[in-house]
Amino acid sequence: MRIDVLTIFPELVADFAQHSLLGRAVSEGLVDLRVHDLRDAATDVHRTVDDTPFGGGAGMVLRPEPIVDTIEREDPPRPILAMGPAGRRLDQRRAEELAGLEGFTLLCGRYEGVDARILDHVVDEELSIGDFVLAGGEVGALVVVEAVTRLLPGVMGNDRSAGDESFADGLLEYPQYTRPAEYRGWVVPEVLRSGDHGRIARWRRVEALRRTLDRRPDLVEARGGLRPDEVELLESASGESSPTPRY
Repeated sequence: MRIDVLTIFPELVADFAQHSLLGRAVSEGLVDLRVHDLRDAATDVHRTVDDTPFGGGAGMVLRPEPIVDTIEREDPPRPILAMGPAGRRLDQRRAEELAGLEGFTLLCGRYEGVDARILDHVVDEELSIGDFVLAGGEVGALVVVEAVTRLLPGVMGNDRSAGDESFADGLLEYPQYTRPAEYRGWVVPEVLRSGDHGRIARWRRVEALRRTLDRRPDLVEARGGLRPDEVELLESASGESSPTPRY
């Protein structure tokens, strides 16, 4: 997959991309991440890419020329997604949709954003990571890049991992434990130490359902409620202990 990022702070993206799963994916050629400095398209000695807004007001707005010139010069993959509050909010389903593409481009705004003509005539859509304000789009773009690239085949090593994670089936992930089996009197559930893979799989499903109902009931509502087999599973496990609060 090719992912292009258009920004005035390329070092923020490039440094992040050197680490963890993303860094390995880039080094192994699973992800072609290209970071473009919008200032390279500036035409003055100060490499100016912003200006004051028409009509007055605080802050600065990214000019259209550096953005268009960079796109025309570099020919980044479509769709071009502008990080911004008006866009569709990123969730696991959207990440999966993007992971199914051959590539896409992220445009990072700064200050008061980008000239609206870019949003109207150049980008394909906006994308948001939540209803809050950041100083620029770089952090949001990194969230998108990580959420998407970890879904690509080979990136996580074990491709089954992504299917077990939170939101994969509209549920939170089950609780995870590691050694030691007992610490300060806190004991790992016996079933996870049993070696019985059938019991373990059942326990994990039950706890994913319980955890989601208790902590994120909105996720259950969004998926249309529990399926009959899930209700039956919870009822059959009603007398079993749980490390999470009961629903």
